Amino acid sequence: LEISNLSEKDILVLRLDLTDRSSHESATNSVLKHFGKIDVLVNNGGRSQRSLFVDTNLDVYSAIIELNYLGTISLTKYVLNHMIQRKKGKVVTVSSVMGIMGAPLATGYCASKHALQGFFNSLRTELTDYPEISIINICPGPVQSQIIQNVFTENLAKSIENSGDQSHKMPTDRCARLTLVSVANDLKEAWVSDNPYLAVCYLWQYAPTWAWWLMNRMGKRRIQNFKSGV
Repeated sequence: LEISNLSEKDILVLRLDLTDRSSHESATNSVLKHFGKIDVLVNNGGRSQRSLFVDTNLDVYSAIIELNYLGTISLTKYVLNHMIQRKKGKVVTVSSVMGIMGAPLATGYCASKHALQGFFNSLRTELTDYPEISIINICPGPVQSQIIQNVFTENLAKSIENSGDQSHKMPTDRCARLTLVSVANDLKEAWVSDNPYLAVCYLWQYAPTWAWWLMNRMGKRRIQNFKSGV
């Protein structure tokens, strides 16, 4: 408010729980009552994972899918109904580079992001009669955030002990800026990452055999570091 031309009526903050799907319709209606329309939906809720599959309880996988996938498409459903009526809007989903590749210690997280990629790529094909509704997938690599401190581990009651150094990751403001550039230009999919992670994305896309070989080598070291507490 201090640095813009916005007023109090231009801002509405609602408490929202993605796992409480019964609340998503009323939340959407509250926004519509206040603003009269929804131009852009940014799906940016979720939790990552840091655990080996053989050690992880299945209820962790259920919780990941409920939050990262089902919660996201539930909210999208109610907002999209409004956009279809207007024949206009943007649905932006923050997926991950893990939605286009696999990685150790994140089997459930990768699965949820692959699910989002498949869902929204399929949804786009169902909206060909609405050319002004954009479906945009943003796939960030490592970004400085609180995501590591809040990861799922091998059981729901356990939190991570060591979140590690984040200085090598992309600054949050740069990721946000590149995301906005992607949204403004209606890119169907954007990989927002620094190298070497971006190079691995291209390998995974265009030379998967080499990517599998590389990830096996990198994965072995990552698992060793994880087991030793690094």
